[in-house]
Amino acid sequence: MEDQGIHDAAIFLMSLGEEEAAEVFKHLSPKEVQKLGETIAKTRSVSHERVDQVMQKFTSAAASQSLLVSDTDNYVRAVLKRALGDDKAALLIDRILQGGDVSGIESLKWMDPFSIAELLRNEHPQIVAAILVHLEADQTAAVLKNFTERTRNEVMLRIATLEGIQPTALKDLNEVLFKVLAGGDKIRKTSMGGVKTAAEIINMMGTQIENTVIESIREFDAELAQKIMDKMFVFEDLLKLDPKSVQMVLKEVSSDSLVIALKGSTNDLRELVLANMSTRAAEALREDLESRGPIRLSEVENQQKEILKIVRRLSDEGQIVIGGAEDESFV
Repeated sequence: MEDQGIHDAAIFLMSLGEEEAAEVFKHLSPKEVQKLGETIAKTRSVSHERVDQVMQKFTSAAASQSLLVSDTDNYVRAVLKRALGDDKAALLIDRILQGGDVSGIESLKWMDPFSIAELLRNEHPQIVAAILVHLEADQTAAVLKNFTERTRNEVMLRIATLEGIQPTALKDLNEVLFKVLAGGDKIRKTSMGGVKTAAEIINMMGTQIENTVIESIREFDAELAQKIMDKMFVFEDLLKLDPKSVQMVLKEVSSDSLVIALKGSTNDLRELVLANMSTRAAEALREDLESRGPIRLSEVENQQKEILKIVRRLSDEGQIVIGGAEDESFV
């Protein structure tokens, strides 16, 4: 999906110059750096009017911000210790701030999926599961694609049955991963893994791998496999969204991404999308769908995954409900 905010940020960073832009990049997450880097690389020319527009937007946004506390980390620590006492505060501080000691996991977030798979290839599936649940679902899915089918299925089974992680459980990894969780043994079990996490990861794997993983889990525990499937949300499940939710999703999807994604969908889903667009936009989409030639299945699946990410985010933010009013959450 082409995001206006990403384009604005890219233009702004290019306007700053190399040194200043580099300082900004230091404060961004791996995904943000990747998206901005790709957008900057694709940008060939920008009009003076567009640059002025972005700069004015930034100036306006910056003017509306006020720094209430100069060091927010220390402020949080001080407030929690005063309110809860040292012992209780210690259990929360690193979790809230996500500490500076999670260097092992943070380093993995910057690595490509193949390299992560190579790093973890000889580890026990339980250890691999404990590490991968700390990554984003799409990154974990990409890592698992580099494993053998047997290993992939074993890891997914353990992710699905994972109820929490003790920091000590991660200490069998090599030196890069010794400090995965901040605070050592003081931190209580963190809620990671489980059916929801497994469903999100499997959603990112693609249909063929998805089916083999589910079937493998079904052989071990049919009820668990069904629970995972109940939490999974595939592209055709957009039909379960109400019109308002569909419209909210469409606002954040570029027309080109939508055309590619719908090339691999049913007529019912196409009609649902068209019915929730303006007459002019719907006509343009129909023309694009008819004129667009064959598209590789991998490209279609990639665009569908991007749209599913938007759906999940909007659901997590409480802006839309997936699965109908009776279901509190489906993703």
